[in-house]
This record gives sequence, structure tokens and C-alpha cells, in this order.
Amino acid sequence: MKRTLIKNLLNSAAALNRVRVSGWVRTRRDSKGFSFLEVNDGSCLKNLQVIVEETGPAFGQLAAVTTGAAVEIDGALVESPGAGQKWEVRAIGLRLLGGADPETFPLQKKRHTDEFLRTIAHLRPRTNKYGAMFRIRSEAAFAVHRFFRERGFHYLHSPILTGSDCEGAGEMFRVTTLPLHPPASPEGDGPFADDFFGKEASLTVSGQLEAELFASALGSVYTFGPTFRAENSNTPRHAAEFWMIEPEMAFADLSDNMDLAEDLVKALTVHVLENCREDLDLFAKFVDKQLMASLETIAAQPYERLPYADAVDILKTSGRAFEFPVDFGADLQTEHERFLCEEHFKKPVIVYNYPREIKAFYMRLNDDDRTVAAMDLLVPRVGELVGGSQREERYDVLERRILENGMKLESYWWYLDIRRFGSVPHAGFGLGFERFLMMATGVTNIRDVIPFPRTPKHLEF
Repeated sequence: MKRTLIKNLLNSAAALNRVRVSGWVRTRRDSKGFSFLEVNDGSCLKNLQVIVEETGPAFGQLAAVTTGAAVEIDGALVESPGAGQKWEVRAIGLRLLGGADPETFPLQKKRHTDEFLRTIAHLRPRTNKYGAMFRIRSEAAFAVHRFFRERGFHYLHSPILTGSDCEGAGEMFRVTTLPLHPPASPEGDGPFADDFFGKEASLTVSGQLEAELFASALGSVYTFGPTFRAENSNTPRHAAEFWMIEPEMAFADLSDNMDLAEDLVKALTVHVLENCREDLDLFAKFVDKQLMASLETIAAQPYERLPYADAVDILKTSGRAFEFPVDFGADLQTEHERFLCEEHFKKPVIVYNYPREIKAFYMRLNDDDRTVAAMDLLVPRVGELVGGSQREERYDVLERRILENGMKLESYWWYLDIRRFGSVPHAGFGLGFERFLMMATGVTNIRDVIPFPRTPKHLEF
């Protein structure tokens, strides 16, 4: 007999004479003549109650069944007399699949701190909170692909190994096959002459540049995969490995880019509201009491759009004493971003036309020669969720911008080449998937929305 998911049993339309359930024991409670097991298989937030009668054939197998043990149970799905549950299983057979030592199994209590659970990331998905989190993450990832498929985008598998720095910041993880202390190379050969690629290689910080190349052939593409930053930061918003959603559109400008970003955030929010309600309710109850109201606003309200200069004026005249000073030419900090969308406009905000000095080389220079056609989408609780721009499609301007940023033209010959052969206006952005999950759940630390967080000095699991 095949097992049935607990999610399907709890939603059953009728009682069933014979079912098989497999899962992990959350709790065991013994009473006179009965034992009550709460079993969860990860398919949903709720547990299934299993009744094992003292006089029944399954009772003899109970001795080794403790919290954390994996079990397989045969029985009948019957109506439950208990409050808050429609169905329960009356066991007629029980098999211990994997025991859990009650003296050392770390998930004995019902509530644990997030800090403690990060030290046992291999077990934390068995808790209610993290089981819910990673079901939401899975569902949101599916929604990403559905959104772009419905709009005619092609999914691009951009490379993880790269020889170029998309952001120009230099904070990249080096990839090498050289020994820890390589012998000196002959004079004239570079330090990476004997390395695998014959040149310096790194883990990618973005799939954007490659996506631009493919957008120049396929029209509209997107990447969705891991990216890496060797930024020695221990803030709740940064991790060394994280996932990015990066669409690129040919024949598109900044306005088209803002439209797509707003549509994507709304579509993902609607999807999790409609398909993850039970799991979201957990976060609304225990993490952020205002979560549902905020998500409804994000899903339904039109987003505010304003130039960077106007945003700076609003911040300067707000009367707020910000930790970081606000002036034209300064990058907006999280406190500024959250003020704009949480207090001033009370909804998501898209800020555009940033000063050229604080944005990347590939962003299209505006006619004022002072700003670039960049945009950031800001959301409550998180601040910047999306960052993007219309890309610089003019060869001479892009070449000048690369040199202004102290970068080598020969490293970007292929990127410049696209501007020589049928160049078109195009635009794109990056949406941090973990930041979307923080917005969707109210969780305030990126370490708690990614299965195995990679941060400075932490590489367990």
C-alpha cells in the first residue's frame, strides 16, 4: 500500500477504511488505554493525530517511538471528536523507521530561538516555523517561473563561474585549482597562467551581463539562480550566497522596466497569499501582526513612482533625524527606504533617475549627463527589493563609462560587441529572492529564509 500525504488526508471528503501514513513524531502523549501521536510529514503545517490503542496490534511497537522518530502507520481515517481537527487515524499497524534518542534530540521543546535553530540548520525544517518558511519558498519559486512563462520570457541558465565582475566592486569569491602556495610563474606570465582557465576566475555576482546577450537574440529572458558576494558583512540583510531573479528585455526602456518589476512583485505576493495561507498565518500570528494587511496593500495598490531628487527632498524635509545624512549624491540607506514606503507613502515606492556616481557602469546615461536611468523598488520591512535600469546601448558611452570606473575594456569586449551589431534599447533588473521572502513573512534576518545560510565564518552543513 502506498502512503498518503497528511495534507491530503486532512482535506479528505470522507472517512477511509485503510490508509498508510509516514512521517516524524512531533509529540507523544500517553493516557490510560491509549497513546496519542502527533505526526507530521512536511506536506503541510498541521499534524495528524494518530490513536494507538493499548489493546490493539500496533501498541507493542510503541516502546521506541519518541519525539523525532520516523514512523510508518497503517490504520483507518475516522472523524475526530477533538476540537480543531476533523480527522484522525486509528492505528492497526506501526513500524519504527528511524529512532531518535530522547536524551540528545535537540527539538524537544515547542519553542526555540532562531539563533539556536541556525546552529542546527539540518534539523530546523522540522519545526513549524521553518517548515512553513520553506514551503512558502518552494511555492514562490514556482510562481517566478510561471510569471515569466506566461509573459513569453525564456529561462536562461547563466554561468556561475565567471571571468568578469558585473558590479565592478571587486567583492568576488575566487575559484582556483592552484595550490595554496603556487610556485612563481615565469616572468611575463600572469599569476593565473597555470590555473584551470588560464586567467582569474570567480563565482558570479549576477547573471545580468549574460542575460543581456541572450535578450539581444531571444527578446526577453530571465535567470533565477544563486549568486555570490564576498562582502564581509554580518547584517541581517546580507549573505555570501543568495538567489536572484534577473529578467532582461530587448526593445524596452525604464518605464517598461518599472512596470515589469511592479507586476512581478504583485504576482508573487498574490500567489503566496492564495496558495500558502495556512503557512502565512503562522507568521502573521507569531512574527508580524501587521503582515496580512501589508501584503494585501503590496498586492493591490499601485506603487508610487518618483525621481531620486524628489525622494531626497522628502527625506530632508521630513523632520526625522536619520542616522545617515541625506543629500543629493548620497545612496539611500535602509532607514531612508523604509521611511518612504512605510511612513510617507505607506505602500511600495519606485525611485528612479539616480546620480551616475552611485550606480553601475552599465546603466544608461540620461540626457542631463548627471543621472542614469536606474530604478529601485522599495517595500515595507525590507527597503530595496528590486534594483535595475535601462541598460546603456550606445557603444561609445558604454566604453567611456567602463574606463571611468577603472575597469579594463578587454575584459568586456563581448559585452561591448553587442553594442556593435544590432544594438537596441533594453532594460532589466534583479530581485533578491530572499528579500522577497523576508517581505512576505515578516522575518527580519536573511539567515532564516534560506536553507543553509552562508555568512562570514559560517560554512557548516
